[in-house]
Amino acid sequence: MLVKAEKAMPVSVRGEGAELNGTRTIPLKQHFVLIHGIGGGSWCWYKIRCLMENSGYKVSCIDLKSAGIDRSDADSILSFDDYNKPLMDFMSALPENEQVILVGHSAGGLSVTQACHKFSEKIQLAVYLAATMLKQGYQTEEDIKDGVPDLSEFGDVLELGFGMGQDKPPTSAMLKKEFQRKIAYQLSPHEDSTLAEMLMKPGPILALTSARFGEVEGKVARVYIKTKHDKVVKPEQQEAMIRKWAPCGVYELDSDHSPFFSAPFLLFGLLLKVAAAFDVGCN
Repeated sequence: MLVKAEKAMPVSVRGEGAELNGTRTIPLKQHFVLIHGIGGGSWCWYKIRCLMENSGYKVSCIDLKSAGIDRSDADSILSFDDYNKPLMDFMSALPENEQVILVGHSAGGLSVTQACHKFSEKIQLAVYLAATMLKQGYQTEEDIKDGVPDLSEFGDVLELGFGMGQDKPPTSAMLKKEFQRKIAYQLSPHEDSTLAEMLMKPGPILALTSARFGEVEGKVARVYIKTKHDKVVKPEQQEAMIRKWAPCGVYELDSDHSPFFSAPFLLFGLLLKVAAAFDVGCN
């Protein structure tokens, strides 16, 4: 199923629920957990968080290890388990009877997948937003081709850190400031790409590419939101991952890699739509 988001979906609040397109009511207390990509942070979601909270939804934005306000040094984080520990701790602390909707952007898709492996009973829906969606992480060279951004066409665009020494693989990476707007935010407002330039931090690339998972223990409904003009996780990469691990639904936004900046109202409406459509699992 492919649905293209042409315009924002109208949402009205009535009584104790939010009615979407006049057809279905979903509880106002649905809990969205938003997970950033490499180098980002919970700050990426500020527009989406405001829209959701103003409409009565519960929202948690996670800073993974070394991201956002977390003070860890990205070059010291060498395992994916260490990097993703803040999300795992958050999921572990959730009450047993509470389910959340996980939304992972870009490399945040790996964090979502690990959570699906370990906490399937606490997840109502997993949403991959222009995200790395690999069932067992990076097991093969083909997984790397599909899931790791290839930015070579833009030239030397990464600032690399070598926490284990110059003769070892890089431990962190960040887009150079002069390339960030061109590659990740080309359709986003200038004030948002400026904010990102100020707040972006190196991400632990070695830890991310070491992400490997076993078989999924429980079944979690998944949807994928494609980004039509993405220069980071390119459309052909998104399609390849969708083919290999087919989700319940596929949607598309007319946006760059960062729809929380470039198309926040469309993204907000789409997230509510998929939450309503899959509130009872994958049909």
